[in-house]
Amino acid sequence: MSRIRLAMLLFVASESVFFILLIIAYVVYHATTPSAADAFRYLDVPKTGIFTACLVGSSFTMWRAGIHFRNGARRAALALLFTTLVLGTAFLAGQGVEYVSLIRKNVIISRDLFGTTFFTLTGFHGLHVFIGLTMLGTLFGLELKRGIVDPLRAVDSVSIYWHFVDGVWAVIFPVVYLWILQ
Repeated sequence: MSRIRLAMLLFVASESVFFILLIIAYVVYHATTPSAADAFRYLDVPKTGIFTACLVGSSFTMWRAGIHFRNGARRAALALLFTTLVLGTAFLAGQGVEYVSLIRKNVIISRDLFGTTFFTLTGFHGLHVFIGLTMLGTLFGLELKRGIVDPLRAVDSVSIYWHFVDGVWAVIFPVVYLWILQ
């Protein structure tokens, strides 16, 4: 295993601890606060479901980009990398639209425990999506100019991070948005 891959795996493992703690805090809040169910009326589950599909799709395009890079199909790999960027950006924009909608309804981080746990958890995830998009954009730009000495290692490392971000959302979305359906 390369040192770059190992470093990314260790970084992702350390970040997992933060997410686990934030998710536990959100679940404890939801389970112990009777008014928690009322807060969900502000969430737009169908719209967030669409943006979630964008993020899930971006994981697929990232996986395919890695395959194309390994097979030497550089042009197809770059197209898929760009598609990953677009889908990830759509997800982040969707989260921003939801935040604006919530703020207009006076659901803010300091309003109550729901606002605090919701914005902290989803905001921390959004920050990680932004970091991932920055990594993807850098990778895309460098590879477009053929500036990466070893693109396979770089793609592998960024891919690990991107799949981690998507995997975290695969836990957050049902916990935060679909709990309402129970």
